[in-house]
Amino acid sequence: MTIFLQYSQALLVVVILMTGLWLVSILLKNVSIVDLFWGLGFAVLGWFYYTRGGGLEARKILVTVLVTLWGLRLCVYLTWRNYGKGEDFRYKQFRKDYGEERYWWISYFQVFLLQGILMWLISSPLMGAQFYGQGKGLGVLDAVGLFFWLIGIAFEAGGDFQLARFKSDPANKGKVLDTGFWRYTRHPNYFGDACVWWGYAFLSMAAGGYLPVLGSILMTALIIKVSGVSLLEKSLRSTKPQYAEYVKKTSAFIPWFPKK
Repeated sequence: MTIFLQYSQALLVVVILMTGLWLVSILLKNVSIVDLFWGLGFAVLGWFYYTRGGGLEARKILVTVLVTLWGLRLCVYLTWRNYGKGEDFRYKQFRKDYGEERYWWISYFQVFLLQGILMWLISSPLMGAQFYGQGKGLGVLDAVGLFFWLIGIAFEAGGDFQLARFKSDPANKGKVLDTGFWRYTRHPNYFGDACVWWGYAFLSMAAGGYLPVLGSILMTALIIKVSGVSLLEKSLRSTKPQYAEYVKKTSAFIPWFPKK
């Protein structure tokens, strides 16, 4: 099996999964479930590549375990955070803009199919790490990949935990979190997410798969320029007066010591 055939089959898997999820969203009248599936979708693709890949078994197991742990953690956290809150305000606005009678089918293309295609494109290093490298044992690049993943999951999960604990205290309403991981970067969870995906990129390179690293580059670009840092910065600057001071002293993305 060629890598292009395997990648094409993965696209078919994604389309089937997202179509099923879309049908469930129609029944629930809640498009937000697509966000909960984001991490799990990558875990499913990781297992799919595991069953099809002919790479080194030890590396295949390592990649599959790592993406499963990452995906499950993200799904559990988002489910807990959004429980009982109903549909996200973004999708409510889309329903209002397009009309309830049309949005049920528009959401398939605008949300589910779009996220599915992005998921498929970004998943390429998971495939590269498991398709290539049958004759290559674990080495330095594998260790670098695991190191990046561990740093990433620490920042991502730790940042989410610290923010959730901060928001749970009513006295902190309207305030800006600037302790813990948030003391060194304004977006520890997004930085951690990027590190996780560069961990997969190094594992792919360790197997000899360099082109699939484009998936990690795409994920990093989305995090920084599209759906992550850039979008959130605009919202926080307009809703929290203290955020301007926080911006002056705290690194935007890569952790660094705060300015005095």
